[in-house]
Amino acid sequence: MLELNRIHCGDNCDLLAKLPRECVDLVVTSPPYDDLRTYGGHSWDFFGVAWQLKRVLKPGGVIVWVVADATKDGSETGSSMEQALHFKRLGLNLHDTMIWLKTGQGACGSVNAYWQNWEYCFVLANGKPKSFNPIEDRKNASTGLMTAPSGKGKDGKWKYSREIEAKEYGRRFNHWTVGAESNPAHPAPFPDALAIGHISSWSNPGDLVLDPFSGSGTTCKAAKLLERQFLGLEVNPDYCAIAEQRIAQDVLALA
Repeated sequence: MLELNRIHCGDNCDLLAKLPRECVDLVVTSPPYDDLRTYGGHSWDFFGVAWQLKRVLKPGGVIVWVVADATKDGSETGSSMEQALHFKRLGLNLHDTMIWLKTGQGACGSVNAYWQNWEYCFVLANGKPKSFNPIEDRKNASTGLMTAPSGKGKDGKWKYSREIEAKEYGRRFNHWTVGAESNPAHPAPFPDALAIGHISSWSNPGDLVLDPFSGSGTTCKAAKLLERQFLGLEVNPDYCAIAEQRIAQDVLALA
């Protein structure tokens, strides 16, 4: 078993092989997208990583896989969805296809297309998620007791048969608006708010959170902040040093 609450430098498949079966509660990670970044020239084995993640994930555990596609010769690669479908073939459920909307940033996949400013957050579960702590920060248009539709009948009409108490704030939708971040030491830093949101949603204090593409250590830093155990795996020694420095810093309590 790898030592907990630290960054381990090396090939993630080799390091994952050192973990026992069904020991991880949550994976929050953002792997390299096609060949959009060099990340120091290191390569990785998607199929090996996917198999190892399925092996170490506990029943009820969740993987949050944040990914996007490159555009080549006028066509998006589609590798993101292919990866999600491969996880399904391994036996995981595609529990939710969430969207990360980036504020103030857009990429030009093609001069003949609109600016791209979102990425997938595939939420993959080993059975039914054992933990779900929904974030309720979406302001409701109406509050108080009201009648809500319970579903559509065969005639296509809504059935209004359910009374609910609408609070001031309701559950988030599955598209999260989080500003992208920049870091001169890393080509694609993971936003703190995105990592914090997923870790708080899909795990509980004391759970083990894994990031097999640790990069600058954002997932591990967020896990420490939220009082989870963590493991970071990273092949690039320079990024390992950055992550270790960030995690060693004292973290502020959540407001």
